[in-house]
Amino acid sequence: MTNTEKTERLYALLDEIEAYGRTLGKLNFDMQCCAPEDGMEQAGKDMALVGMHITDITHGEEFTGLITQLHENSEGLAPVQKKLVERLWEDYEKEKNLSPEFLYKRDLASNDAYGKWLAAKKAGNWEIFKGALSENIKNTRFAVEARDRKYRTIYDACLDDNEKGGNERQLDAFFDALKKRIVPLVGKIQKEGKEIRSDFLSRPVSISKQEELSRYLLELEGLKKSALVLMTTEHPFTTNFGREDVRVTTHYHEENFISNVFTTMHEGGHALFMQNEPDETVMNHMADRMTNGMHECISRFFENVIGRSEAFIEFIYPKLRELSGDTFIDVSARELYEAVNIAQPGLNRCEADELTYCLHVLIRYELEKAFINGDITVDEIPVVWNAKYREYLGVEVPNDTEGCLQDVHWSGWDYGYFPSYALGSAYGTQILRRMEKDFDVFEEVRKGNLIKVSRWLIDNVFSIASLSTPDEWIRAITGESLNTDYFLDYLEEKFTALYQLS
Repeated sequence: MTNTEKTERLYALLDEIEAYGRTLGKLNFDMQCCAPEDGMEQAGKDMALVGMHITDITHGEEFTGLITQLHENSEGLAPVQKKLVERLWEDYEKEKNLSPEFLYKRDLASNDAYGKWLAAKKAGNWEIFKGALSENIKNTRFAVEARDRKYRTIYDACLDDNEKGGNERQLDAFFDALKKRIVPLVGKIQKEGKEIRSDFLSRPVSISKQEELSRYLLELEGLKKSALVLMTTEHPFTTNFGREDVRVTTHYHEENFISNVFTTMHEGGHALFMQNEPDETVMNHMADRMTNGMHECISRFFENVIGRSEAFIEFIYPKLRELSGDTFIDVSARELYEAVNIAQPGLNRCEADELTYCLHVLIRYELEKAFINGDITVDEIPVVWNAKYREYLGVEVPNDTEGCLQDVHWSGWDYGYFPSYALGSAYGTQILRRMEKDFDVFEEVRKGNLIKVSRWLIDNVFSIASLSTPDEWIRAITGESLNTDYFLDYLEEKFTALYQLS
């Protein structure tokens, strides 16, 4: 069989795998968005069963044989095909020593953990969830230890899985750099910053009006409406089943309209990425292979760099007034801009301001590192969580719902995602500075021309993401590796001006 014939056969198997993957994703979407509480267990079993069909193919002799042969001899393959084989080989190396029985058990445990997390969060009781978390942690450790490749720590493997090339030493240095400049700035704001009015942020805006605004925001970002779904869930996320079926979720709070505005902007950034994969990657099964940090870069970019900019608030202000009637009649655009950028340590990561957000991520990074590596037990997580919130943010955690149960992420077995949020924020400002060399970004935003911003990202950022490592990607876009100074300078400039600091 020639390499061309082998590739054609491999692509046929990948078509089948991806069809099962889309089915699995739709079951998961249903479970998170509309399945009744009593149906969670059955949904989890259904998902695990569909996952078995994927495992049957990926662990089968034909699939593994084709990957091995093409990895050893890639003569005649196009560059994108070589990249595909490289990624498939890496995936194979990670799972080749894991039995189909274990993979089924791992999926079943993860699916079950989601229902346990929901119940625990609702009850504010860590005890309901901790057993499921323990099972997920045990499965993650077992899977990493079964690999031929050995890592310095278990968590190093998790970080490398999420951000290729990532490890604890790299992330420790990254977060140390953030801490050194963000913590003093937060302190200075609390001591010297001017008072910012925010009383109007809790005024009620009907859910129907918020939904109308959400659809408007997604349209502004340049999303294709005919290939988009907008729904609600407990913990917002975005998923896709190809460029023509992208699904955004949000969570409406009648007396916190701002939460939905920036959730929608954030998830819309993910959706824009998903709707604009290049033909080359889609046709060669390389779509959606960018890292989480790359993805979070775009969502955080639209949420904060664009969405919380004074230029965007000036543009969106009349629309908000139009939708809410007299609700904000006594509020100016400048007051709205200042209010949505208040830097104030709080309990909730998703609702955190742009400045303190990375401290929330740091806490989760340190906790994950500790419990994955076995330095703390699941019984200790609430206590350690509360202590870190006291130390880094100066706030007391009143209960588990507002504390260690607030995020959905630990209901799965794939740890190491949280640092991607902070990395994404840093990537975003570095990309902004490069974008500004080509046009006046905020002048276009002030006119509501987010399409120009989106178009630049599609051409310069999305087009290479699935084919690159994080370092290759940011170097190709900006000419240098990740440089946290861009992000920290941006924060200092913005919040020094906002709070009129000396």
